Amino acid sequence: MADRVTLECTECKNRNYITYKNKKNTTERLELKKYCKFCKDHTTHKETK
Repeated sequence: MADRVTLECTECKNRNYITYKNKKNTTERLELKKYCKFCKDHTTHKETK
């Protein structure tokens, strides 16, 4: 049931990470703090469509 989702940096809009989530348990979009190599800082990354 796990689906592949892409995470996008909210600062520079680059898509840096790919992860998996169970859409039955987590219906809202993921929002994680991850390191962005383009911004060179820890920023919030949101799930994209």
